[in-house]
This record gives sequence, C-alpha cells and structure tokens, in this order.
Amino acid sequence: MTKTIKIAYLYEDLMNTYGDSGDVKILSYLLKQQGFTTQVDDVSIDTPEFNAQNYDFLFFGGGQDFEQTVVAKDLLRHKQTIADYIEASKPMLAICGGYQLLGDYYEISDGTVIKGLGILPLHTIFKADARMIGDTEFETEWGTVKAFENHSGRTYFDDPEKLKPLGKMVTGYGNNPDDGVEGMRYKGTIGSYSHGPLLKNVNVAQALVKQIIANHEARLAAEPV
Repeated sequence: MTKTIKIAYLYEDLMNTYGDSGDVKILSYLLKQQGFTTQVDDVSIDTPEFNAQNYDFLFFGGGQDFEQTVVAKDLLRHKQTIADYIEASKPMLAICGGYQLLGDYYEISDGTVIKGLGILPLHTIFKADARMIGDTEFETEWGTVKAFENHSGRTYFDDPEKLKPLGKMVTGYGNNPDDGVEGMRYKGTIGSYSHGPLLKNVNVAQALVKQIIANHEARLAAEPV
C-alpha cells in the first residue's frame, strides 16, 4: 500500500499571505512522523481542471484583495469538483481569503461584489476603515487555539444551522466584531481567519492529520484493484 499523502494546494502562488504555506509544511512534518510522505500539487491559474477526489487533503490560503479578485475569476471552473469533495466530508482547510471564497460573495471596500464559489452559505463584507488585527485566542473542541488575525472582511453565516463556528472567541475578533466566534466548520471542512500559521496549534494539526490519513485509506480502498 502506498504511503504517499496527496495534497492539493489551491493557488499557492497567489494565496499565501502571512506564511499560510506553513500549515502545509506542519502537516507534512506530522505525517512524516506517522510514516507518510507528502505530494503537494499547486492548482493555480495555469493548471488544467483537477479532480479533487484524487487528493487526501485540500488547502486554500489567504491573499491580498487584488490576488483574491484574480483567483475568484479562475476558481469557478473548479466549483463542482471542490463542492463534491466538501460534500463527501473529506478534509479541507481554508484560511482567510480562501475561507471567504467558499461562500456566496464578498463585497470589497468600493462596493464591488466578487462572486465566490457559493458552496457554503456565508458572505463577507469588507470594512476598510475598521481592520481587525492582532493576536487571537479561542476555544475549540480540540482545546485552546492561539493565532494571529489581520483582515478587513467580516464574515457572516447565512445558515447557522448548517455551518458551525470553529471556536468561541476569548481574545480578538474572529469572523466579525458582533458574533464572538472564529472560523467555520462544515462536515470535514474548516475555514478560519487564523494565521500564524493556524496549525502551529498542534491540537488542531493532529486532529487534521487523523482525518487526512482516514481519507487517504478510504481513497485507496475505493480504487480498482
């Protein structure tokens, strides 16, 4: 049986603000401790359409407004395969801009509305004059998480029964200044505003590693002999 974990990094060249690629490096290190190697494929502007079902984990980092606008236009061609992956409860982590783009739309500071993938019922409104920046702390089912946030986007759930927060804020803003929660969980997908990177919190990283290995084993079991 192969021991190679396949990771699709969505738009690594454009969506890697504040060292979000560190999340993938941490996962690769922890997986190596479990006896796995990792293959990380960049899915970007020049990449042909990919089949997310061929991967054990999807990662989508954050980006600046301009890069995020460019990515939003290209990303729509991958909507169905990403949606199918998410609905199959497979593990995915989306940080900041990547988190926002899984939703219906985000409205930038000049009023322009950028269409997201529309996979998850959430939307984001940018308030350029009220940036949320600083160290954060929040409580999750895996324990305390400490990270860093730097965003003007305020994300709101449009279906709170479907989406659950990643954690409850102790320090910082999280999704927005009003709700007191950070990030999102839906099936196997996590969205978060946490940089730093997020997975320096080994409690969250180890939980993801378990999900990734389980998905890897299920994917291999489903392949024809």
